[in-house]
Amino acid sequence: MKSKIEYIIKKYVEQYPKIKNVQTKWYEPLIFYADANDEMFNILKEAVSQTHALPKDLMPGAQTVVAYFLPFDRSIVNSNIEGRECSKIWAVAYIETNQLILDLNTHVKNELKKTGHKSNIIPATHNFNEEKLISDWSHRHVAYVAGMGTFGINNMLITDKGCCGRIGTFITDLKIEPTERKNSENCLYKHSNICKKCVSKCVNDALTDEGFDRFKCYEMCLYNDNFHADIDGVADVCGKCLVNVPCSTKNPIIS
Repeated sequence: MKSKIEYIIKKYVEQYPKIKNVQTKWYEPLIFYADANDEMFNILKEAVSQTHALPKDLMPGAQTVVAYFLPFDRSIVNSNIEGRECSKIWAVAYIETNQLILDLNTHVKNELKKTGHKSNIIPATHNFNEEKLISDWSHRHVAYVAGMGTFGINNMLITDKGCCGRIGTFITDLKIEPTERKNSENCLYKHSNICKKCVSKCVNDALTDEGFDRFKCYEMCLYNDNFHADIDGVADVCGKCLVNVPCSTKNPIIS
């Protein structure tokens, strides 16, 4: 069933631009798996939020959490390098990818139902506490549990295809062997105490040597949503700390 899951995900992403007539292009997804009973999910209640859900909170009978990364085409990444505001191409990619994740999870649910198995549908974003700006299901942290990558100092997950893209997750009652987590860091600064280029790329002083201010970050995201008000959808996104840095489209430690 693991090969079937991967075929469903990759084929759907490949065909999606034609199915939905979207502008965004993606490279082939990365797909990782976590045991729904992995003890690290309990740690997320400390690392993320006390209210962070466990897989079985969201789906009784959960066996596996599937996490996938949808890497943006290089043209989308390059479009967001210049300027204070995020590019329109980047904003559209954010909106269209969020919809892709919802549509893909729905498609997977329907396909698994044919085989007598279940999965749930989790939206890509906007499922967070608006006062604390903390999610009760962090796709990035769940993907970390599944071994997809490690966090950079910009709080983004650095995968083997970088961090420019979107992460989706779903839970299933299928029992799939979990992916092994690596012990090494993918962030150059955490690995070798060099780089920190993402800090200098932040346009709203949300990311500094002292740490990360999620409220200043979200302030800029809301500014961009207003700036791109002509786009159909919510474009509360920035991404300046992700582009034109060593981890934009690759894992800088192994490249």
